[in-house]
Amino acid sequence: MGGTGDTTPLAELLDERQHLIDVARWMLGAGTTAEEAVTETYRRWYGLTDAERSGISDPRVWLTRNTGTICLARLSAPARRPPGPGEAGDDIGIEPDRALSKEVSDVLLSALDALSPSERAVFVLNDVFAMPPRTVADIVGRTPHECAELAESARRSLRADGARPTPSDQHDRIVRAVRQACVLNDARHLVSLLSRHAIAFFDGGGKIRALTRPVHGDQHVARTLLTLLAPRPRTVLHLQAANGRTAIVVRHHDRVAAVISFDITDQRVTHVWAVLNPDKLRGWNRPHPPADGHGAVGHV
Repeated sequence: MGGTGDTTPLAELLDERQHLIDVARWMLGAGTTAEEAVTETYRRWYGLTDAERSGISDPRVWLTRNTGTICLARLSAPARRPPGPGEAGDDIGIEPDRALSKEVSDVLLSALDALSPSERAVFVLNDVFAMPPRTVADIVGRTPHECAELAESARRSLRADGARPTPSDQHDRIVRAVRQACVLNDARHLVSLLSRHAIAFFDGGGKIRALTRPVHGDQHVARTLLTLLAPRPRTVLHLQAANGRTAIVVRHHDRVAAVISFDITDQRVTHVWAVLNPDKLRGWNRPHPPADGHGAVGHV
């Protein structure tokens, strides 16, 4: 460990630590608890022998896996009793983490708290940080198929948000308007269609260089969508049903490259779910996909 070959640039080390803190914040959602989980992760790292550390090909993946495992154990642990007279309160009653609160709306934070530990872990690791399915399965202790079901259950819970579902005709009209704004690169109109606290998730599955963090706020979401869907030769934005609702299906060279679904409340888009993972799009890429943008219902 003493040679310069073992040295990692400081910027990379700081970025690595911030990544672990971000994972812990999303999974635990509370002040010092996230820092404690990351400290425990590094404690495990330095508990390894030099030979064990040298045998780890990707330390960041190893550290992330252990952070996830530690957070899941904390989420699953029975609630601690309130401190007695004269006892230290530790992390009881900590206010929600301010850094996390800036990234996501209070509604989403409350919805995350309502998920089961396994649902929250799978959603955070899969949808927020786009970790490989096998890594998520290892952390949660389930099969990749079971994790996919947990992720979908979490998405359904988050989409509910306690609001009444938007009628299909209204949903269709607003998604059509979003598509038109993207085609025309009309940022002002697109922002007007989004909730002020809109949040967008990008699922690349580690197979495409997609954003690994959610984008929050109408301005940021609009800018990200317009960049992602910028006009390019042989790229077309179709409207098609996905999971029973109108979605934007992006085709590049006649292959589906993305399926973008929307949750809508009070005439505004609240959540954007962009699936770019090629593995999840295989079912969309049949030999002769419909060319008119009004084909059969798809599932992502």
